[in-house]
Amino acid sequence: MNIYKKGDVVEGCVTGFEKYGMFLSFENGYTGLIHISELSEHFVKDVMDYGNIGDVVPCVVLDCDEENKKLKCSIRNTDYGNSKDRMIDHGFAPLKKQLPIWMEERMESIKTDSNDIKKSENE
Repeated sequence: MNIYKKGDVVEGCVTGFEKYGMFLSFENGYTGLIHISELSEHFVKDVMDYGNIGDVVPCVVLDCDEENKKLKCSIRNTDYGNSKDRMIDHGFAPLKKQLPIWMEERMESIKTDSNDIKKSENE
């Protein structure tokens, strides 16, 4: 009986990394690999950008070796892979955009606090 088959969407736990891919463990003693070419449609500089040891990663089964309990998987066209791509592609850009807003809000808060202190001292 085949537990996993091509096209299945499964969740695996990240167990390790090599320059060429990410290793996963699955239920029933299966192990798997997401090759670097299956992490993203874009250039992948570091496979460790796509997870941490212990992360549970949803992926698509590309091939299953039942005899050796090994899966070849992909996150290239999944929400998980796409969310990592967005995070990596943008880098610090969202922070750079948000920082002036946060600074202005904090300055207003400091001014308000300062005015409140002055009022209480004058009373």
